[in-house]
Amino acid sequence: MIGRLNHVAIAVPDLDAACAQYRDALGARVGEPQDEPEHGVRVVFVELPNTKIEFLHPLGEDSPITGFLEKNPAGGIHHICYEVDDILAARDRLTETGARVLGSGEPRIGAHGKPVLFLHPKDFAGTLVELEQA
Repeated sequence: MIGRLNHVAIAVPDLDAACAQYRDALGARVGEPQDEPEHGVRVVFVELPNTKIEFLHPLGEDSPITGFLEKNPAGGIHHICYEVDDILAARDRLTETGARVLGSGEPRIGAHGKPVLFLHPKDFAGTLVELEQA
């Protein structure tokens, strides 16, 4: 059901510093920041030959990233994102197996302009999983 790894998301306390470190120290191609108000984050994508890294930084007072950074002040891996061909079919199959979809269970548009869903970390080895329709 899951396809390729789309990205690994890292919550960062200082977006500019994270971008500079990956660009200058690792020689990575770092994109421009984009605000995603519906998700409460500012994101930057780092392009790799086989996938992407997504930096997440809080946007607004109600950002879900704020709580994560309070527990992890230095930042850290927030979630992993897998591609699926049909997000609704994937959701239905997962809920039939007992997996919990976060939020309303309806896909929202993510940073790539495609439908996304998040799955409860307690159902996936302690890892928050994002599904993105390919």
